[in-house]
This record gives sequence, structure tokens and C-alpha cells, in this order.
Amino acid sequence: MAKWYKKDAIGLDLLRLPPVRTGGRRESEQVVAYSFRLYVTGRTSRSHAAESNLRRLCRTLTDGDYEVEVIDTVEYPELAAGDHIMATPTVIRLAPSPQLRVIGDLSDLGRAAAYLGFPDSPPVPER
Repeated sequence: MAKWYKKDAIGLDLLRLPPVRTGGRRESEQVVAYSFRLYVTGRTSRSHAAESNLRRLCRTLTDGDYEVEVIDTVEYPELAAGDHIMATPTVIRLAPSPQLRVIGDLSDLGRAAAYLGFPDSPPVPER
């Protein structure tokens, strides 16, 4: 059974969780306002930058009510294939709906915040 690593809301503890949960929530599970899944390839500088930038956005623009899952596509390619990941780093905003995706290291924090739908971020420019 494949497993992934999930970091807690402040990024300190690593927990092993099953990749797919069925049924309702467990009583001990906390509902968070923002949930993100970050796909990276190895522990490269670009992977580290993407994770750092995402956590900075979350700390700055939310009330600490978020979770970030970091998945290494080298270790868990089946999870990346299941989410149709074609490039890394890729962030998927899982909650709130709708799901949103951003590819890159999120170095332009303003644009990343807008595309990920954070409150009080500038509107996404029309193309």
C-alpha cells in the first residue's frame, strides 16, 4: 500500500497517511480552511523554494488554518499520475473548492496568491 508524508500546519511533524481515505471524517480530524498538495521532484533548490514560498503565503494570508502535503514524485509516481502531474513543482489547492493548480516555485508571491485564490490578493489578470 502506497503512503505519503504529510506535514502539519506549521511544518514540524511528519506523519504517514494512506493516500486515499474513504468514508467520513474521523472525529479527531480537523477541518481546515485551506488544503494544498505540493508535488516536487527530489529535494532540489526549486522544490525547497516552492515549499517555502507556499508556506510563507499560508502563514501570511491565512489565520494558520491550513495544511500542506508535500509529495515527492520520484518516491510516489503513482500519486503524481493519479493527479495528472506533468511538471514539478505543482501546487494543487484542494480546499476550498474549486481545485486550482499552479506550476512553478511560486517566487512571484503576488501572482501566486492571486492564482491560488487567497483572500485580499489582487485579482487574476484576464488573458
